Amino acid sequence: MQKWALVSVFDKNGIVEFCRHLVAAGYGILSTGGTAAHLREAGIHITEVSDYTGFPEIMDGRVKTLHPKIHGGLLGLRDNPKHLESMQAHGIEAIDMVVVNLYPFAETIGTATTTVHDAIEMIDIGGPSLLRAAAKNYLFCLPVTDPADYGWIGERLDNRQAFSLCERTSLAAKVFTVTAQYDSLVASYLTEESMEGAIRAENSQGEFHSPEAVTDGSKQASGWPGLFHLSYIHKQDLRYGENPHQEAHFYSDTNPSPATIAGAVQMQGKELSYNNIQDADAALSILRALDDWEQPVAVAVKHMNPCGTGLGQTIEEAFEKAFEADDVSIFGGVIALNRSVSAALAERLAGMFLEIIIAPDFTPEALSLLGRKKNLRLLTVRMDEPLWRPTDKLLRRVSGGLLVQSVDTKPISRWRTVTQRVPTEAEMRALRFAWRIVGFVKSNAIVLANDQMTLGIGAGQMNRVGAAKIAIEQAGARAQGSVMASDAFFPMPDTVEAAAAAGVTAIVQPGGSIRDEDSIQVANSHGIAMVFTGLRHFLH
Repeated sequence: MQKWALVSVFDKNGIVEFCRHLVAAGYGILSTGGTAAHLREAGIHITEVSDYTGFPEIMDGRVKTLHPKIHGGLLGLRDNPKHLESMQAHGIEAIDMVVVNLYPFAETIGTATTTVHDAIEMIDIGGPSLLRAAAKNYLFCLPVTDPADYGWIGERLDNRQAFSLCERTSLAAKVFTVTAQYDSLVASYLTEESMEGAIRAENSQGEFHSPEAVTDGSKQASGWPGLFHLSYIHKQDLRYGENPHQEAHFYSDTNPSPATIAGAVQMQGKELSYNNIQDADAALSILRALDDWEQPVAVAVKHMNPCGTGLGQTIEEAFEKAFEADDVSIFGGVIALNRSVSAALAERLAGMFLEIIIAPDFTPEALSLLGRKKNLRLLTVRMDEPLWRPTDKLLRRVSGGLLVQSVDTKPISRWRTVTQRVPTEAEMRALRFAWRIVGFVKSNAIVLANDQMTLGIGAGQMNRVGAAKIAIEQAGARAQGSVMASDAFFPMPDTVEAAAAAGVTAIVQPGGSIRDEDSIQVANSHGIAMVFTGLRHFLH
């Protein structure tokens, strides 16, 4: 009896050699479209699926393998007399192997010029159907979807060796992993498209509606899916997690942007650890939050909190200000820079103990200097692409569930002065700078700054005045004439009193406390300018 293998692949690497193994082992090959042409050109005899089924490919190839002679041959149980009787009655031959890989949906949507129509056309229907049918019937039909398996399967065919139950089960599991990821990616893409449509509607109409509501005006909804899909690709094993006894791995988006940590290029150094990745991501997020400053920026991060941020006319000047902000905590930290690392800066950095340096690039001289520190990790990231997409989400696992939220990137629509004194232009610039930074400090959070650098940072305290005292103590004499940013409102005026005693001249905070007026009165009594943003900046 003729053994059949159905071969239909988008990725044709290695398929000719693999099919030669199949032919040598006595398999007839059923194929379609481009795969059939590719194999035929290589001198491999194939039978077109349309000739086998007696039904032509239609609708530009959308329908070609969706036929009872194909799926009956895949799904028929060879040890079930009724199945065999049906197959014989309808002229269905058993198909013993399916070799299929899917349309490159991930690669398609990862291209900036891709339209929704392009993406839709890359949703594979026949491929997953063939694979899932073969995987369901893996006892009789071997499903092959990973080109990496061609080698060992080909050797088995050459040696006429049977496939064990364990191997068949493993190949079936791989199929369902691939199709689940594929379906999840498609679902995520279409969900994002629907939410982007809702965002566009919100921007044009001033209120948020689901796409359905935009069409008929009858239904308002959040636009969030009832079933949340995740699809990530294993990027690397990590030595351990936050602590040595915890196992950890790094997964990336299917097509991570080169502007992100997952898409960064590591130029040198040890492998990134779990904590390295978190700190690097925090540093990059702070750096990119200052994109519109349009000047060199340096950020130092320790344990996911900024310990110093500086602006300058040059990247060297920006770094010196970040260093001066906290010249103790920066050691063993992560540095992120939005300009190329020069030889002069590299020489300065090489004299310090640092875990990671992130930059758009490093000059050859800088790489040579920093290359002497073999364990120092150097990462390059693109600074000319956005870090976040409008539909990106932040995820946090909790026991029994998952918290999902949008990214904290909403701009302040109105800066409202609530005191008698209005901030000066320099104070306002400093307030805007401090406000950007305080959103990346663990709450309760207080930042003291001028318009060029952070001066003191109080992070993660159980009460706000405690965070203020830490920031003021760190700033020391530099607190005189500085501004203060608070990530949430003042529940009582004690933080304003502490700021006044330290010489702070202006404060930015969300406002919204039932005791706002008390804080305003204290500010007025000390000649402090206070601005409300109306937007909280918690980071738990």
